[in-house]
Amino acid sequence: MRGDDRDDPFGDIFDEIERMMNEMTGTGNGAVGDGSGFTSETHVDVYEEDDQVRLVADLPGVEKEAIGLKCDGKTLTISASSTHREYDERVRLPARVDEHSASASFNNGILEVTVDKVGDSAAIDVE
Repeated sequence: MRGDDRDDPFGDIFDEIERMMNEMTGTGNGAVGDGSGFTSETHVDVYEEDDQVRLVADLPGVEKEAIGLKCDGKTLTISASSTHREYDERVRLPARVDEHSASASFNNGILEVTVDKVGDSAAIDVE
């Protein structure tokens, strides 16, 4: 440590930014990646719309035929593999969905899955 670095109030912040960058690129000591540029987690965005839930996942290097999707109405499981790694992500959905309504597309490493939400439970009248 240099003498002028001892009182640097931003030192911890810069160390944390460097650690996160190393995780993303798979470089540096203690990095999560395997050196190929892939990290240990798949980037998945979930969008809740009026009557649908839409998921967008980045799957770089994956061929369409290597993707497997399963949905139980509450969780979507994405399984895929490339020459660099295997993906096995379970995404908890923000709303209950009709798994039989699912549709998916895959283009240039981007997977998009859309499923219809299930309506609210019906009220039961007691007589």
